[in-house]
Parts: sequence; structure tokens; C-alpha cells
Amino acid sequence: MDVLANFAEAFIGLFQEGGKVFLSLAGGILPTLITLITAVNALIKIIGQDKVDKIAQFAAKNIFLRYTVMPVASVFFLTNPMAYTMGKFLPEKYKPAFYDAAVSFVHPILGLFPHANPAELFVYMGIAQGIQQLNLPLGQLAVRYFIVGVIVIFIRGVVTERLTVRMLRQRNLA
Repeated sequence: MDVLANFAEAFIGLFQEGGKVFLSLAGGILPTLITLITAVNALIKIIGQDKVDKIAQFAAKNIFLRYTVMPVASVFFLTNPMAYTMGKFLPEKYKPAFYDAAVSFVHPILGLFPHANPAELFVYMGIAQGIQQLNLPLGQLAVRYFIVGVIVIFIRGVVTERLTVRMLRQRNLA
């Protein structure tokens, strides 16, 4: 009988913990995301959907802009996870590569701009702590982290784009 009662308590406890997590999200990141989404959509309406589409299409034509400037600007201005929505302005074949580039940049930007992904700041701070113990400057680490991040996202974007196009061709979709 105790086994069944313990199982029932553990079972409901799982959902109670899930409820606590949900409430923490509802009181934390969700209002921020909803406000940010609203602001971005309002800005797009003010600028004009057609103009935003033209800017994105212009950037999409240039592989360097597509996998460096767009992801960096998206992560800087929209932060994680809203940054990925900028991919909606790109043609379908570029969306996976843009996402790969943007998601790969949410850590390298932290040293200079911690607002971009504050939930993951502990990763950068762990590295920074080791650098501080060696009495080395953090500014240089942050700049190098950023530069290497831009190089890596460009490489990842190009590789992912090539893989995507290859898979689309294999399925006669490109």
C-alpha cells in the first residue's frame, strides 16, 4: 500500500514541479518575449513589410551578409531566442543555415554584450574566471571570442547551406 501511495505522490509531484517551472517562465521570460515580439512586429509594420523583405532579400543575396551581419544583428538586437525569427525573411533554402549561424552566435557575443543571452552567461563567466586566475585581461578574451564567433558562424552557415541545398536536390525540391 505504501508503494502505491509513494508512486501517487511522486507522480503528482512531477506535475507540481512542472507547474512551478511554468509559473517561473510565465513571470520571467514569457512577458519579455511577448513584449519583444510585439515591438519587432510593430517596427516591421512601421517600416513596412515590403521594405523589411527587400532588406532581407538584399542580405540573402550575399553569402557573407547572410551568415555574419544578419545573425550578429539579430542576436544583438533581438537576443536569444527571438533572434531566430529574422530567418522568416529569407528564402526557405537559407533558413536552416541562418538558424545554425544565429544559434551558434548566442555564446560568443556574451563577453561584449551579455544582454543577448543572459541565461547562458555562466558559460562565458566560467571561461572568464580561468582567464582572470591567469591575470590576463578579459577585454581581449571578449573581443577574440566575438571575432572567432563571427568566423565560426560564417563557416557553419556556408556548410549548412550547402548541405541543405544538396538534400533539397536529392528530394527534387530545389
